[in-house]
Amino acid sequence: MSTLAAHPLRTPYPEEVPVTDEPAVVAEALRKRHGDVQALDGLDLTVPAGTVCGVLGPNGAGKTTAVRILATLADADSGRARVAGYDVARHPDQVRARIGLAGQRAAVDEKLTGRGNLRMFGRLHHLSRPAARRRADELLERFGLTAAADRRVAGYSGGMRRRLDLIASLILRPQVLFLDEPTTGLDPRSRGDIWDNVRELAADGTTVVLTTQYLDEADRLADDIAVVDHGRVIATGPPDRLKASIGDRLDVVLDDPATAGTAAALLHTLTGNHPALDGDRLTVPLAPGTVRLADVVRELDGAGVTAADVALRRPTLDEVFLRLTDTPRPDTDTAVTGPAPVNGGTR
Repeated sequence: MSTLAAHPLRTPYPEEVPVTDEPAVVAEALRKRHGDVQALDGLDLTVPAGTVCGVLGPNGAGKTTAVRILATLADADSGRARVAGYDVARHPDQVRARIGLAGQRAAVDEKLTGRGNLRMFGRLHHLSRPAARRRADELLERFGLTAAADRRVAGYSGGMRRRLDLIASLILRPQVLFLDEPTTGLDPRSRGDIWDNVRELAADGTTVVLTTQYLDEADRLADDIAVVDHGRVIATGPPDRLKASIGDRLDVVLDDPATAGTAAALLHTLTGNHPALDGDRLTVPLAPGTVRLADVVRELDGAGVTAADVALRRPTLDEVFLRLTDTPRPDTDTAVTGPAPVNGGTR
């Protein structure tokens, strides 16, 4: 669902929570079972106010279950959580009055216009008719949907529907906005539009909790990332820190693939790690400060190995994710353990 219209709000605009250093979202030891499935198994999460937190994890890791509990749409079996300063179990109405939620599917009414949808959500949140009209017009202009505002949503593109769903979750100017895979299935341009909207909200001070399957999305938008697997947060930190945690990689592109065995043995001696071979490219993981490129080039030259290119590469967030969640890498690299023949792809 888009906003929390299923739960009537008591006031059109909540009073401000006193300014404190308390995080916008705190979850402690959350557990939730769905039948035989342990969806959450002691999940802990802390999101500082005014930041974007990207929540990553494989399908079934518990991301959506966590969001539903934090947004008061489901109850935890045990553990506790606070959102915008209020306990989600003891004060759900106070939490609902301070959050927005955009789920995995756009929940707007296709028979209404874009403007009509936003006015409807305003009324469901107990805004007066004039206030609902003003808020709808303000959001349509701010997020670039004024030109399509009076067209029926049935004629909107997928990206426009998702943008409308996103801004519908902002009717009450939420302190915390939950976005559950908001760009799934969108084309690159529409994804970029949503990213711009999220950046604008974060710049205005809204705390955003973003679950996503697109790691580049989290890399570009998130101040901090929480990796969830098997119902627990297994790693947290800024994207760059998570990348640094698995070290850099050294890439050597060979002029002559026949020298791969010699080059691999030399790289193993220099780094202590076994390189992987992909065509004419050798890749080996590096701990920070292990080797210098100049030393690598000199040693290769001394061994009679000509390299077309030698470069240090930072790991991608995809590599971090795969390493942390123990998912087999979707490639066919062959590990080279020494100067054994590698022609023909054998070790």
